[in-house]
Amino acid sequence: MAQQIATPTRRHPVFARFYAKVAGPALDKAGITEHRTRLLSGLSGLAGEVVEIGAGNGLNFAHYPAEVKRVLAVEPEPRLRALAEESARTTSVQMDVIDGIAEQLPVPNGSFDAAVVCLTLCSVADPHAALAELHRLLRPGGQLRFFEHVRADSPAMRRVQRVVDATVWPLLMGGCHTGRDTQAAITAAGFTLTSLEKFASPETRAPSPAATHILGTAERPRPGGTS
Repeated sequence: MAQQIATPTRRHPVFARFYAKVAGPALDKAGITEHRTRLLSGLSGLAGEVVEIGAGNGLNFAHYPAEVKRVLAVEPEPRLRALAEESARTTSVQMDVIDGIAEQLPVPNGSFDAAVVCLTLCSVADPHAALAELHRLLRPGGQLRFFEHVRADSPAMRRVQRVVDATVWPLLMGGCHTGRDTQAAITAAGFTLTSLEKFASPETRAPSPAATHILGTAERPRPGGTS
C-alpha cells in the first residue's frame, strides 16, 4: 500500500493540461527521450528501491530498467498525478504514485538506493530543502540521478533569467524557474558529484532562458568518506 502524505496539493491545472498535451510530447519528440534513457540507465545494477520526485504524468516510467524493484513516484499536481497513475499500470516495474511535496516525505531515513529528479528542481518551492530531504532518504552510498535545466553560463542570459524568473515564467510554467544553480545546490546538500554533463538541450532552436541543462549522478557519501 502506498503511503499518503498529509501536505497541501499544489494545483496548476492550466499548466498540467498544457504539459500533458503539448509540452511533454514536444520535448520528447525534440530529443528529451534520449536524456530520460541515459538518466535511468544502469539503475538495474545498483537500485532496488527508487524515489522519483516531480514525476509529472509519468514520462520517465517506461525508461526504468525492469530489474528495479519499486519506484515511489511523488507528484503534487492532481491532474498530472492521475495521468501518472494510468502510466504506472502499463510498466513492468512496481510504481507507487503518491501525492506529496519534495521538501517533506514521510519515509524513514536511508529508505532508498537511488533518487531521481528530472526537470523538477526548477519548480519545487525550496530546492535546497528538497535536496536535503533526498539526501536523508538515500542510504549511505546511494545515488542521485539528475537531469535539470539550470543557470546559464552567459552573463547576458543570466540577466534574462533573472527578469523572467521574477515576472512571467513561474506563473506560466507551473512554478518553474530558469536560473537556479542546481549543481551548487546538489553539492551544498551534502552530495558528491560523480558525473556531470552540461549542454544546450536539443529542443531549443533559438536562445532560451531554459536552454542550459545538466545531466549526471551524485552520491550520498558513506561514513568516513569511503565509496
